Amino acid sequence: MHTLSPDLKKITLDIWENAIFRAARLQVEVLRLDKIHPDISGNKWFKLKYYFEKAVEENRKKLISFGGPYSNHLLALASAAHSYGFSSVGMVRGEEPERWSHTLLAAKELGMEIRFLPRMEYKRLKHGTPATVLNQINEGGLLIPEGGAGAEGIRGAEDIFEQIPPIKFSHICCAAGTGTTVAGLVNRAQPDQKIIGVSVLKGTKNDEPLDTASIKNPAGKRMLEMIHGEHFGGYAKYSKTLTEFMNRTFCESGIPTDMVYTGKLFFAVARMAAFGLLNKTLTRSGG
Repeated sequence: MHTLSPDLKKITLDIWENAIFRAARLQVEVLRLDKIHPDISGNKWFKLKYYFEKAVEENRKKLISFGGPYSNHLLALASAAHSYGFSSVGMVRGEEPERWSHTLLAAKELGMEIRFLPRMEYKRLKHGTPATVLNQINEGGLLIPEGGAGAEGIRGAEDIFEQIPPIKFSHICCAAGTGTTVAGLVNRAQPDQKIIGVSVLKGTKNDEPLDTASIKNPAGKRMLEMIHGEHFGGYAKYSKTLTEFMNRTFCESGIPTDMVYTGKLFFAVARMAAFGLLNKTLTRSGG
């Protein structure tokens, strides 16, 4: 067993160079949470850390969670479980494919037991109570919601604000899968800041996928805006337009993005800037 040690000192706030921002006289900066660990990077460590504390407190030896075939959440969980000496089970949406995704193969290499579930059964179990789910899958352990979407995950996402320097950012933007990170950011934001969540899922609307019941900030609803038109066909879907944009962004700024979350987030931010949707109240923006 090796020791898990995400290095928070590696986090930087990098300026995103882009001609659109220069023309609009905007300065956009990116919080580089991806630097802390090769597998448990970005918001994943923050959303998982309090679940691990709970597992230790309750003497749970096995960690179980849900995700799709390209779930970075399951890979992060597999890596962290392996590092901490837990066993892990990944309940994967859909029938087993002939060829597994690289994400699931990596999770399996880290010791995660992979179980494929038909979509209806997956949906039913995902929304069941922890006790009911553990009983139905004949397992004991700690059940972690998909994407860490629970009280512990939101609490961890709130801690992301501790990594943002005390500089005034008028807008803070992030991708939204389950909405857990968006909820955490809204909970810790100042009343005059705006949190913009970019949904990477097809078919969301209004405040989805965020569950607004998880927002504790009294100014939360006023501070929140969800963007629904930049999913490129749905979760893990992409197009030539997106990949060309990602490559151009990397060449301009040296900041890498992915096709599931951050590529779509960056694309949405650039489009908002191009149409002048960030100019009215923006002095600085965090991505």
